[in-house]
Amino acid sequence: MHHPDIFVSISEGKDRGVFTSSDIEIDDIIEISPVIVLPASDKNKIHDSHLHDYYFLWGTELEQIAIALGYGSLYNHSEHPNASYTYDYESRTISFKCIKRIDAGAEIFINYNEGNEKNVELWF
Repeated sequence: MHHPDIFVSISEGKDRGVFTSSDIEIDDIIEISPVIVLPASDKNKIHDSHLHDYYFLWGTELEQIAIALGYGSLYNHSEHPNASYTYDYESRTISFKCIKRIDAGAEIFINYNEGNEKNVELWF
């Protein structure tokens, strides 16, 4: 399930990103993305592939990895995001929610370190 007006386009200075064609208000659900969960043993395989830029750490100990379907793995990072995300391990989904009003035409950003208690250094 996703907000009916979100779409993927080219993000300035990046590759693709997720945008909206209508205003999104605080607390609106932007998307609920199902995920494909992979075991920790696959982490090196992911790091050696193009999927490296598209996975989430997953599990109560962040020992697994997950690829979000829908637009979930395409949201770009910002230190000042306008959306947040939460994991639902039971339903194997990630929910993306608006935390700052997002105007029509704007890109939707998340902070990649959210939900990552280790606050690891980002690779870019």
